[in-house]
Amino acid sequence: MATDLIRYDLLVQDALKGVVRKVLSDAAKNGLPGDHHFYVSFYTGHPGVHISSRLLEKYPQEMTIVVQHQFWDLHVGENAFEIGLSFSNIPERLHIPYDALTGFFDPSVQFGLKFNNDDDELEDDEGESAETIQLETEFARRLQQEKENASTKSDKETIAQSETDGEKVKEEADKDASKADAEVISLDAFRKK
Repeated sequence: MATDLIRYDLLVQDALKGVVRKVLSDAAKNGLPGDHHFYVSFYTGHPGVHISSRLLEKYPQEMTIVVQHQFWDLHVGENAFEIGLSFSNIPERLHIPYDALTGFFDPSVQFGLKFNNDDDELEDDEGESAETIQLETEFARRLQQEKENASTKSDKETIAQSETDGEKVKEEADKDASKADAEVISLDAFRKK
């Protein structure tokens, strides 16, 4: 097989990181639209990553952050982004280069990206890193959880809507019945005596 001297794989990875940059940039300017929120996974030991020693001790290899309700000071640059998040009620500032990313996932629309980095050390028989497999498993678990939450929420909303609709139908029927009662005329009034 021919050697890929162009390195299409790297070009595709860079293009996909551009998608993440664009999405984060829009979120920094306009906030998160609708139900969109993001899981962003990255190598904590990658050059250029700046996180507190407390977080690095807790996540020595890889970390996933959630960009949803409580984040602040999201600044998106050409090669990295910075974000403020709270971990166990302790505010932290993170600086994450796009080259450190291992995954990006938006469960609201079931969209995910997986990034292959040269930092992958452990390879299994099929050439996928153990961390990538773990990331895919984590994304699949979160996706299933989001589906279940959405399904439960949808079921509750459907039941509540059905109950509300049922009450409205009953009220309408009661109104119609009272109108019907008011319009009933006794035939005795028209009989000749």
